[in-house]
Amino acid sequence: MISIRRTTSADADFQYLVGLLDQEALVRDGADNAFYAQFNKIDAIQHALVGYVEKQPVGCGAFKPFNAETAEIKRMFVTPEHRGKGAAGEILKQLEMWAAEAGYTVCVLETGKKQPEAIALYSKSGYAVIPNYGQYAGVENSVCFRKERI
Repeated sequence: MISIRRTTSADADFQYLVGLLDQEALVRDGADNAFYAQFNKIDAIQHALVGYVEKQPVGCGAFKPFNAETAEIKRMFVTPEHRGKGAAGEILKQLEMWAAEAGYTVCVLETGKKQPEAIALYSKSGYAVIPNYGQYAGVENSVCFRKERI
């Protein structure tokens, strides 16, 4: 059973998990990692979640404003030993609820084609593939998603 705590990007457990995420992304994305890393800074995120199992941080996620009605989901990660147990889905659901409380009605996000688990999660969570937006437009490895009425 996962318990989830709201926090900010200043949180030590969130930073720890993002460090693990960055290490995994470096392996998965290889040479493309430097491009993505520039858009994944966490210095001023006000809406971050950390998931715990038996008081150990095992997953995280965050959102930030994209525009007046849209929140962008960022930094989703679950440690390998806790994958496939519903943690990522619960973190995503909690992020959507928090974004709705903050007045957002839509969520968008970007993930990579080399993250099939993430693509599966977003697809089964009601997200639809959209044309790549912003800095991801024209990026072959990127897949962008949108969910209305969160």
